[in-house]
Amino acid sequence: MSAQPVYLDNQATTPVDPRVTEVVMPFLNGHFGNPHSVDHAYGWRAADAVRRARSQVADFLGADDDEIVFTSGATESCNLALRGVVSASGMTRCRLVTVRTEHSAVLATVERLGQEGHDIEVLPVSRDGVLDLSALERSLRTETLVVSIMAANNEIGVIQPIAEIARMCREAGALLHTDATQAPARMPVDVAEWDVDLLSVSSHKLYGPKGVGALFVREGISFTGIVTGGRQERGIRPGTVPVMLVAGFGEACEVAREEGEADQRRMTSLTARLRCGLNSMCDGVVFFGSMTERIPGSLCVGFPGLPARDLISAVQDRVAVSTGAACSSHSENPSRVILALGYAPEVAMTGVRISLGRFTTDEDIEIALSAFSDAVVACRP
Repeated sequence: MSAQPVYLDNQATTPVDPRVTEVVMPFLNGHFGNPHSVDHAYGWRAADAVRRARSQVADFLGADDDEIVFTSGATESCNLALRGVVSASGMTRCRLVTVRTEHSAVLATVERLGQEGHDIEVLPVSRDGVLDLSALERSLRTETLVVSIMAANNEIGVIQPIAEIARMCREAGALLHTDATQAPARMPVDVAEWDVDLLSVSSHKLYGPKGVGALFVREGISFTGIVTGGRQERGIRPGTVPVMLVAGFGEACEVAREEGEADQRRMTSLTARLRCGLNSMCDGVVFFGSMTERIPGSLCVGFPGLPARDLISAVQDRVAVSTGAACSSHSENPSRVILALGYAPEVAMTGVRISLGRFTTDEDIEIALSAFSDAVVACRP
């Protein structure tokens, strides 16, 4: 057994890639300039690093450089996306549409906007976690301003048909925002192919540093920043850009652009082995969400009659996994995402999220399977 448990919670966060660390380190030491200082070499060097990172992020997402706004992470990006278009709309179109399985960064923001007087609708999903497009079509009324639908779910890994959703929104005159936080390290992301208007991403789900992310805002979108201050990030997101974090984020995107396909193939193979092994441990094992419309490296599994908390406690010395979203990990309630699929609360309580990553090995999978096998036996009444 390894000194540290095998890490299989990559949908919560990913380890920083050593190549990213190498880029970040100089900004912890001598390269401390403010990128907005235009009168000396310290500021010029910092500004060059920010420009390079912006170009790296834009290239990775298929965007133009000036369509990328740096933020503190995906939660801020989601808030900024929804509130930015609502603020610019002047209530001429005041309807917002989202989905029950969205991250709380979107759901809580939409709920708050509803309390502020906007019309909102939260759509259901099918048993496999995929949005019913006919339900979306019915929701796209003339007053619909923005639709927000996650590209890949943070708990069950299910992929939504973003390009088709974008086409429907375009025909209805509505904007489309997608929370793509879980997507970039695990599937191709191209804002032009998807035809989205706004897209949120976070560095730390992409082997970059925590505390930085980006919002893609398509050119021509009517948008108002929600924080006042200076003119940084075109006034959409005022404040000094954190050069160290942004440089690391850019390098993480560069590495993913070069190696993403290989990472995805390897994770797909390892996930198939893991799923087969878990499925053989007892009768009635449930894999939540579609097994075909799914990002590589993501499984959400339930063993009948075994609460997830008990199972995770039994394996925690050997493997690090979770019950779902890290931001709601203290909750003792059943996963709202699994409940949204139509499962009973006692079944939803069994859901364990297992997520592989770039650095997951064959040996890690074997250790995990052994740990779960022992735990299933030990936890049986």
